[in-house]
Amino acid sequence: MTEISTAPSNIPAAPDRSPLAADAELVGAAVAAAGRGMVDRETVAEVVMLCAVAGEHLLVVGAPGTAKSEAVRRIAGQLGGRYFEYLLGRFTEPNELFGPVDLRGLREGRVEFETAGMLPEAEIAFLDEVFLGSTAVLNTLLGLLNERVFRRGRTVLASPLRICVGAANHLPEDPALAAFADRFLARVFVEPVADARLEELLEAGRRPAAAPAAHGTPGGMLAAVDRLAAAARACDLDEVTPLVGTALRRLRGAGVPVSDRRAVRSQKLVAAAAVLDGRTVASARDLWVLPLVAPTADTQALARDTLADLVEKSANRSLVHAAEELSRSTAARAERLAHTGTALLAEHRGLPEGRDSRLRLEAALREIDAGFDPAELPAPLAGIRAELVAAVTPS
Repeated sequence: MTEISTAPSNIPAAPDRSPLAADAELVGAAVAAAGRGMVDRETVAEVVMLCAVAGEHLLVVGAPGTAKSEAVRRIAGQLGGRYFEYLLGRFTEPNELFGPVDLRGLREGRVEFETAGMLPEAEIAFLDEVFLGSTAVLNTLLGLLNERVFRRGRTVLASPLRICVGAANHLPEDPALAAFADRFLARVFVEPVADARLEELLEAGRRPAAAPAAHGTPGGMLAAVDRLAAAARACDLDEVTPLVGTALRRLRGAGVPVSDRRAVRSQKLVAAAAVLDGRTVASARDLWVLPLVAPTADTQALARDTLADLVEKSANRSLVHAAEELSRSTAARAERLAHTGTALLAEHRGLPEGRDSRLRLEAALREIDAGFDPAELPAPLAGIRAELVAAVTPS
């Protein structure tokens, strides 16, 4: 397990912003930094952050070579804290994850384990090929993931684990693994980068990965996540509860399997989305998270279609790509385009004289114009568009 001390933020909190909004802004900057330089993997990084605030675990499913591991490592680097990563196999022994037997205690007749630097003491964990673990490994993991308590022999340890991300090439077909898989509330399904973005992928692959930037926030990025998690636990869900109930009934009616346990826990994702948007009261704006609880890629697509009218106003200031991907709403698209435009303008202005990013600015302008009628352009996005036009217009 390694100690990761990283994460951005070059966006200072405005003095009149609430502490909650300041933390959400800080975390949003960390997510943006994690996704920078990666192509079409921003949603993975953003859902990792969402789950860390919600206190839930995430399963990332995709073919080999689709940058699942890289996306998780980058956001873990931004989160900071004690990090544990392991590639599981059929012959992985429990002590490779949980620590070896304490030989001194064993000589005295006690079966205890040395957990220092191992999974039970991690704050962020990533388990690749998670379904390949043996029965002994998965049974121990089950309790750790569900209760945040490690029990083995005489060792009983409260785990500081905020989130465990599991990765797999495909979902397991063995029904015996269903109970274990259900511990991962949210699921993200990763496809290879689309052909239209291959040049962008090739260019990104030539660039060296940027070293994580040290940050100066007291207590670190993980402290901001913990404050947001506490706010999520206290989030007011009364207004949105009838909408969540309607959404879950629709999902079940459409054939998307949602167990009672997953239905109840889905509220934690809604609350996390609200606080990451800078609010203590959840609303229809936060319903975009609900497709994440659908168990397969097909049922997730079905969930998006089934809930289209309920999530049409969904968006999130900190998690712009995930909100757009899961809701397909115009509000979320506007939020993401405004976020992208602001970042491009800041980068453009910071370039040395003689270099510019005109092509990228023009591409952002084209996307705005293709997605919105000029008369219906949201005011914040209209302002960004005007700045983009000024930036690409010859002086």
